[in-house]
Amino acid sequence: MKKTISSLLSAVLAVFACSSCAKSDEPAISKANTYVLVHGAWQAPYVWDAVRADLESKGNKVIVVELPGHGSDNSPAHTLSLDVYIDKVVDALAQTDGKVILVGHSMGGMVVTGAAEKIPGKISKLVYIGAFLPASGQSLGELSQSDPDSKLGPQLVLSADHLTLDVKREALTALFIGDGSQAAKDQVLANYRAEPSIPFGDKVSLTSANFGSVEKAYIKTTQDVVISPGLQDKMIATAGIRAVYPVNTSHSPFLSQPRTVSDLLIKIAQ
Repeated sequence: MKKTISSLLSAVLAVFACSSCAKSDEPAISKANTYVLVHGAWQAPYVWDAVRADLESKGNKVIVVELPGHGSDNSPAHTLSLDVYIDKVVDALAQTDGKVILVGHSMGGMVVTGAAEKIPGKISKLVYIGAFLPASGQSLGELSQSDPDSKLGPQLVLSADHLTLDVKREALTALFIGDGSQAAKDQVLANYRAEPSIPFGDKVSLTSANFGSVEKAYIKTTQDVVISPGLQDKMIATAGIRAVYPVNTSHSPFLSQPRTVSDLLIKIAQ
């Protein structure tokens, strides 16, 4: 009788043990977050469409900022500055509940940096994707000129009034999405607009109390010929960022590998 009871008890314990193991193997359900996505130069909100759809399908809230002078916004180039861009992002953050994950690509890195200096308390994570990451007193122009491996400079054409910069059309897709599908390349060409030039010369002023207090991560684009991996490494080191996620893509991974980007954004948020 004792053997029978002992055997039954062992069986019951084994069932509970297996049940516990099965539960521990189940993937953790990620908490819903609010993401604010900021595009870069010569691009517009459309670049985030696939990433946005994937994040929202997983229960997250996504806000895509359209910078003035981009996409459907026709603000005159002479009225634009880095501060104007920053204020647009700050306004978007002010309208959200709680903290957000603020993401900037390329020139958008300058913008999210400035926003983090203004309202650090609204940002849980600051994420750069192949982006300019300035130190205090630096401008995008200075950073880009310090990048000998960038292929962008020779392909730029300054307008006669010096208010906009064009990228030579024949070089556009090779620079921004060399690893993308033909459909993605066609999308970049179809949505192209000349870029306002004044913000490129505007410097940021940063403090350790504000910008320095925000947790940061960097998604490094290892095949990038616009912002070279070498410059990315230098900016990452200067900022002291330890959370670095290399992706084997060109300058626009949200177009060539959107699922990789959305998965990383979810991982970084956890």
